[in-house]
Amino acid sequence: MAFWKKETVTTTETTTTKKKKPVWREWLDAGVFAIVAATLIRTFFFEAYTIPTGSMEGTMLVNDYLFVSKLAYGPRVPMTPLAVPLVHNTMPLTGGRSYTESVQWKYHRIPGFGHVERNDVVVFNYPCGDTVMVEHPESDYYQACRMAGRDGIMNQFKIITRPVDKEENYIKRCIGLPGDVLEIKNARVYINGQPNVLFPHSKLNYLVKTNGRSPGVDDNIEMVIRINDGQYIYNLANDQIDEVKKAMNVTSVDLWLNTPAGSAPSDPGDWVFPLDTANFKWNRDNFGPLTVPKEGVTVALTPQNIALYRRIIRNYEGNTLEEQNGKFIINGKEATSYTFKMDYYWMMGDNRHNSLDSRYWGFVPIDHIVGKAWFVWLSYGESGIRWKRIFRGIHSLEK
Repeated sequence: MAFWKKETVTTTETTTTKKKKPVWREWLDAGVFAIVAATLIRTFFFEAYTIPTGSMEGTMLVNDYLFVSKLAYGPRVPMTPLAVPLVHNTMPLTGGRSYTESVQWKYHRIPGFGHVERNDVVVFNYPCGDTVMVEHPESDYYQACRMAGRDGIMNQFKIITRPVDKEENYIKRCIGLPGDVLEIKNARVYINGQPNVLFPHSKLNYLVKTNGRSPGVDDNIEMVIRINDGQYIYNLANDQIDEVKKAMNVTSVDLWLNTPAGSAPSDPGDWVFPLDTANFKWNRDNFGPLTVPKEGVTVALTPQNIALYRRIIRNYEGNTLEEQNGKFIINGKEATSYTFKMDYYWMMGDNRHNSLDSRYWGFVPIDHIVGKAWFVWLSYGESGIRWKRIFRGIHSLEK
């Protein structure tokens, strides 16, 4: 008879107590996670912007805080990836660049929900923001050079260049799509021969004449200047014109055009695109016709039209361009035509007589497009918070 001895094996488990993180480490980890998450959301989903000027009045007002959708047209992969998180191009407080150009990626856009459509309100990188006067970053370097001379500007200010995705952000309405023929007649925009939509809050300057007395117009309507006791210039939205006409002392309200059709402004500061007053007698209110460039379309190049395409060929599409005795040398080869590599857009502000837009600096390349204005989440003015504008979509605000 066999007897089996039952052995009891006792396993001793060594319990390791996880060392608790110090408070500062927990805060650090939480901060890093928050910054990474916010950066990803800002880059690929949506971003907050503020309206700094009145160029989009009255659809968008100064101190409107809005979200811009990156998904509407597809998020753009950062072209300058090495940058301080959550900062656009300048370090807060200390100034200086918030990025380094040691690494540069080519333009690439992840597919989104749609494409830029006519009359969308769009945020984009300012095309002429590739060169900046450090002391006056809000000013247009190229316009300053036209007015004061390039040598004078170079000697007076520190000049820097910026990559596309670090140029200043602008917000305007997309008036012209790739391939569209655009023309402005007496401040009215025509696309492919048809008048474009007139939004009720879009503004223009009007000459208001009275019977010699004060116009009697509501104080909320903006007066630009009083010429004399009988004539005034007002900045009026389309839905304000009838109200002003009915004011007790007003005798007439007429569109104010400071330069007649077929004439270019004499002041270089008022010149419009393509800044060639010999071949293009255009001004802000009478402009075109002009075809917006489209990817794959070929245009003939002549000494008369090269001003339209010079910046596209050199700056936006990265070619070398030499002009010799009426001939064009592109990337070392003589060329009589050029085929566009990208789509382009035409942007204008709703406050047409107070907007620095495509009329002055030309086309906006697709690689400059940031996103579509989505909705206002906060708005305030001199009288406080504008409650009626909060959490309203852009399309509802433009009606």
